Amino acid sequence: MSDTECYSRLIDWLNKSWWKLPQSDHLYPSIVAFLTPEEADLLTGIPFLPRTIEDLAEMKGMEIHELATRLDDLARRGVLWRRPKGKSVLYSLNDAFSLFFRGPFYADEPHKATRALAQPLNRYVSDGLMHQLSLSHTKPLRAIPIHKTVQDPRKILPYEDVIDFVDSRDYFTVSPCACRQRKSLDPNSAHCAHPKEVCLHFGALGHYLADNGLAREIPKEEAKEILQQAADSGLVHAMSNWEKDPDTLCNCCRCSCLFFEAYHLLGHDRSHDFSNYRVKANPETCKACGLCVERCPVGALGIDKSSRAWNKKGNVVVLHPDRCLGCGVCVHKCSTQSLVLERRKEFSQPPESMGEWMKRWTQDQRAVVAS
Repeated sequence: MSDTECYSRLIDWLNKSWWKLPQSDHLYPSIVAFLTPEEADLLTGIPFLPRTIEDLAEMKGMEIHELATRLDDLARRGVLWRRPKGKSVLYSLNDAFSLFFRGPFYADEPHKATRALAQPLNRYVSDGLMHQLSLSHTKPLRAIPIHKTVQDPRKILPYEDVIDFVDSRDYFTVSPCACRQRKSLDPNSAHCAHPKEVCLHFGALGHYLADNGLAREIPKEEAKEILQQAADSGLVHAMSNWEKDPDTLCNCCRCSCLFFEAYHLLGHDRSHDFSNYRVKANPETCKACGLCVERCPVGALGIDKSSRAWNKKGNVVVLHPDRCLGCGVCVHKCSTQSLVLERRKEFSQPPESMGEWMKRWTQDQRAVVAS
């Protein structure tokens, strides 16, 4: 089998999962940079749902020890999911989204193949790879208000209080932000000054990443310190967009985040799903310093310098509520406490589970194809 056939068969296999790999001049270079032909051939046919090493050895016609050695190496690179179960080990192939945007770039010291992947993948992002995200009404991540930025915290729901959520977890890991890592490995990408090690993971995903050297286990208090550092730096708390057992809490920056890039550069309607809050300003106390305008990642605030000024300085913050994520990044650093998050009139509830989120995603993609 030729190298081209090996890669083509793997692409076809990856396209059987939820995240697709559309044709582009940058698709093949991305695959070639990241995987050898032998690795591509080995991965083709590996199920996306966990199977025992014994089942996979029989499927591939290989000795268990030889196959396990090769799969373990790929798990440490974020290509495969691996977890022990009893006396055996379960493996599954990561979908194309996790393979390209998550696992490999979580490593503190990325593999040489991951380093080679960054540049062609960044080009692929802008050339069709993210189009499918624009078709979805329910985004992969949901903005979560920064702690103590909500006007009336008594009414905030458990999945929208970031500290309550952390307190409800019992296992924590942290990784470098995969988006910032991917950008930093590309010499043609701008440098990001925000802290890098801010991507928090929980539960089974956290264990998988820590077990394979893609994250480090941390205590709960360090997780809270990371959230504080992220908030101070102007990063957006963004959680897996389902209520039951979300496994990731990102801290997103405008300059590197995959989803902000889709919004600002590719013209998507929004980057993340909004929280149930939006910013409200008090024009009487606002000194129009402009810090909130600088910190907002979606241009939801501006400064009005017209003659219709509302305070003695002649300037006032103006809001564009239809853009507001409800993240609280602007509120967190307002020196005059002129900003607060108030509850939106329209209540939006995230999917109950990952399965429900996937169902919505699939329905949106099929609806576009059918139309």
